[in-house]
Amino acid sequence: MDNNSNEIIVVGGGLAGSEAAWQIAQMGVRVALYEMRPVQMTDAHHSANFAEMVCSNSFRSDDDEHNAVGLIHHEMRQMNSLIMACADDNKVPAGSALAVDRDGFAAAVTQKIEAHTNIRIVREAIDNIDVLGDRPAIIATGPLTSASLSQSILASSGEESLSFFDAIAPIIHRDSIDFDIAWFQSRYDKVGPEGDGADYINLPMEKDEYYAFIDAVLAGEKADIKQWEGTPYFEGCLPIEIMVERGRDTLRFGPLKPVGLTNPKTGSRPYAVVQLRQDNKLGTLFNMVGFQTKLKHGAQTEIFRMIPGLAGAQFARLGGIHRNTFLNSPKILDSSLRYKPQPNIRFAGQITGCEGYVESAAIGLLAGRFAAMEMAGRAIKLPPETTALGAILHHVTMGHVAGQKGTFQPMNVNFGLFPELAPETIVELKKVKGKLRDKAKKLEVTNRAKLDLRAWLEEITLD
Repeated sequence: MDNNSNEIIVVGGGLAGSEAAWQIAQMGVRVALYEMRPVQMTDAHHSANFAEMVCSNSFRSDDDEHNAVGLIHHEMRQMNSLIMACADDNKVPAGSALAVDRDGFAAAVTQKIEAHTNIRIVREAIDNIDVLGDRPAIIATGPLTSASLSQSILASSGEESLSFFDAIAPIIHRDSIDFDIAWFQSRYDKVGPEGDGADYINLPMEKDEYYAFIDAVLAGEKADIKQWEGTPYFEGCLPIEIMVERGRDTLRFGPLKPVGLTNPKTGSRPYAVVQLRQDNKLGTLFNMVGFQTKLKHGAQTEIFRMIPGLAGAQFARLGGIHRNTFLNSPKILDSSLRYKPQPNIRFAGQITGCEGYVESAAIGLLAGRFAAMEMAGRAIKLPPETTALGAILHHVTMGHVAGQKGTFQPMNVNFGLFPELAPETIVELKKVKGKLRDKAKKLEVTNRAKLDLRAWLEEITLD
């Protein structure tokens, strides 16, 4: 490793590392971005591109008025996020969600990183935290952090890692789907970014077809993961087999729920519906929504072809499962993501205990800005907890119940992480009737967040 004290080292070229490097470089500070691929690949990655999306191609809801994820999209756009800019440039239809052509998105991020004059790319693995010495650095190696680096981090922290399983859904070639059975429609015909209200391919199941499918999933041969027994699953990305084991109707009230959909062939709502979401810009590949799985590949092919419309399905990628690692961040990171045993180092991304593409990139954005501000001798001012950025940062750095071991768990950004509204606002909201009250409350939270973000950005710009 070069000994250049004028650079901030960023380890890891995923979404968090790419965003961190971009934010630092945009603030006029030089960056050395270390990425081990393609010299050393992971079980989940397929290319050497930065910000490769290994699971879903969706950044989830883009509604910045009534959804916490959409709000964090808005906030990151206000902060010139590389990840959000490239996502917006590579959108594919996905109802009210922001989904991208995953290859085009990663290629766009890579091109911008490679072209930036303040970023030096080093295709090399960092296997030990000690090689960073006292240089300013951000570790953003993600949930697939190499075993050697993980062990060195844990040895220096005195902590044990927490782990959870994460799963990948299959991707299907569109031209192998039977459109005599399937149809295009978004739930409730909702129009979203780049969409027209008919963005998902829908595959209907009647009652007997649904329960035959459930029986097949239960009986299907699963991947052997005995060496990781005792590791929990992340609740936001459960394999379908785990959902089915919780109850035969779990899928029908989860990812296969038929509400808001009408089969144009019959004019009625099916018993259950499998939805496929566009996965690339050309519209030739579609992702099976909610179909993360640990079924063996042979069983996947056989069982998923039982779904009406998929009898001749050809798979561009089958599902899989891998183990993710995250740190006990509230104990070992300070409020600006510095590593307490070695404060010259920050952590960012999923390894910190946030979950989801956009949340990982958001923590990368903050870590990059904090590191650049510190190098410039500027005071670090944290985003207000009333913002989505502040809420997810607070979860990562303070997300535990005092005195209770093991209470910190990975989390997506959600309104439960935000402070309560002012008492007078709550009084006014109680006057709103029924379901409209929840919608009105969310709008109050997002409006407050936007005002507070604007004030914070003005404050740090003036410093």
